[in-house]
Amino acid sequence: MNDASLYSLLATRERPSDRSPNDEEIIAGLCAAQAEISPKYFYDLQGSALFERITGLPEYYPTRTEMAIMSEYAGDIAGSIGDGATLIEFGAGNCEKARALCALIEPKCFVAVDIASDFVRDAANGLRCTYPALDIHVVSADLEDEIELPADVPRGQRLGFYPGSSIGNFEPEQALRLLRRIRGLLGEGGALLIGVDLVKDEAVLEAAYNDAAGVTAAFNLNVLRHLNRLIGSDFDLRDWRHRAFFNRAKSRIEMHLDAAVDARVGWLGGKRFFRRGEDIHTENSYKYALGDFARMLELAGFAQQFCWTDPKQWFAVFLARV
Repeated sequence: MNDASLYSLLATRERPSDRSPNDEEIIAGLCAAQAEISPKYFYDLQGSALFERITGLPEYYPTRTEMAIMSEYAGDIAGSIGDGATLIEFGAGNCEKARALCALIEPKCFVAVDIASDFVRDAANGLRCTYPALDIHVVSADLEDEIELPADVPRGQRLGFYPGSSIGNFEPEQALRLLRRIRGLLGEGGALLIGVDLVKDEAVLEAAYNDAAGVTAAFNLNVLRHLNRLIGSDFDLRDWRHRAFFNRAKSRIEMHLDAAVDARVGWLGGKRFFRRGEDIHTENSYKYALGDFARMLELAGFAQQFCWTDPKQWFAVFLARV
């Protein structure tokens, strides 16, 4: 029996009539020759809480480095943006970075866009307590799809805010498409403030995704628990191990879940057998050179650019105008 015939016996994906498009996407990924799960499925309530813990870990430099840049160059950033903008944060999460930016630029309107709608809605309610006069909207959206803003969100002077280097989770061609969609949302006269993780020493990169406390491992494994709820699968988390490494040829951190034993995984209408050592690819995090990301912004339709970095050039914050 050849590999293709064996594969057809081990992975099935019949479609029940009540299956959602997200279910179809998940199952297609699990049934692919190289099994994969989109990183957007990390962010159920537990996954979102675990990620917040990751951002405070000593090995995880992106959050504190970006915040240090924003603090060091706060005056320059505020002067380049101006007051009274409509602030739109993509992947808003706990809204803490938006909270700091609101204090800096005093926007009239804030829109939190995130796939984890329950988590971000709670965060936005906390922001209302700090800024009671701020007009706040929450939009539940997948950044891979078109994003529709409420009709009453002002169209002028829109500032997109995409911190945390989350743009690195997308393949470069997907990242370019997302930047073009964001440009369309911002409209003429809009601008984008975006954080980008830069290429650096491999040991620093790998430590950030393999923390000693095992929080990133728990975050990675939690996606299987989330899938069990979404598609009725029966992943046993004890059968899987976290693995993360830097792929230098592709300039990206990769996260995988490796089968520690032979594991049969079933879901409504299908199943797959994973041999011990076989893996599921769960995330990429691309690391950019400054010039490469500047060119991507240009290709997406952003013209004038400002860039601020930390002294080690581990991270960059770009402000690019439409």
